[in-house]
Amino acid sequence: MAYKHWKIKDLPWSELKPDQVDASLLAIIKAAALVEFNSDTYADYLCKVFKGDEAVEAAIRNWAVEEIQHGQALADWAMAIDPSWSFEESMQRFRDGYTPEHFLDDSDVSARGSRAGEMVARCMVETGTSSYYTAIGNTVDEPVLQEICKKIAGDEFRHYKLFYDTMQKYLEKEKLGKFGRLKVAVGRIAESEDDELAYAYYAANADRDEEYDREKYSQLYLSKAYSFYQKPVVDRAVAMIFKACGFKPHTIGYKIASALAWRKFNQQSKEYKKKAA
Repeated sequence: MAYKHWKIKDLPWSELKPDQVDASLLAIIKAAALVEFNSDTYADYLCKVFKGDEAVEAAIRNWAVEEIQHGQALADWAMAIDPSWSFEESMQRFRDGYTPEHFLDDSDVSARGSRAGEMVARCMVETGTSSYYTAIGNTVDEPVLQEICKKIAGDEFRHYKLFYDTMQKYLEKEKLGKFGRLKVAVGRIAESEDDELAYAYYAANADRDEEYDREKYSQLYLSKAYSFYQKPVVDRAVAMIFKACGFKPHTIGYKIASALAWRKFNQQSKEYKKKAA
């Protein structure tokens, strides 16, 4: 049976409970809406990298459609909670102020060095987003946001598989060993605290006359975002990272890495909360 994707109109909007939403939760969801909705620009870049592979290009375009839907669903929820917020204005502000450097390059060369490397990086992104929305959905009480996060997390797991399978296809053509993949993965994970999320938080929440301060808005975003994570979510994320890099999950190495990741999450969560206070 063909896969049937969910629709925004079918979400349980009648069950919306604004009184179960605090300001910090609303702020990070507004930021997430901008990042998700901006996926068409990522699709343009990826299609340049995979130019000539029509099957992959088509899959990327379909991926972008689903990601944009994620952004619209989150935005609709945020506007239902805060009718004064303009998603359209915030989205324009975000796009006017943030563009990754490699998106401006007209060449079709991957910023990760190869097509396989590009897919490793995408697996890291999907690992992060599937984990993030799972963590939020498991923690918040507001029923509509719970359902949105559940559906987005499910999509992101499928997207991980899409990019993982594409990576496997290109590993047969390109020489990228386990440690080469690990290098790409670590680099992309480090970028998770770059300007994108901080600027999205700023564009979605700051007053018009306020200047962008990367450190300030990164701390505001991450101090809330990190608070959602629980150990089982982190464990699964580490397993997904291991798989994408060609290492076996649920080994001694995995257990050590997962324990270290959870320890780092706890430490950084406390640090960000302290700095944002």
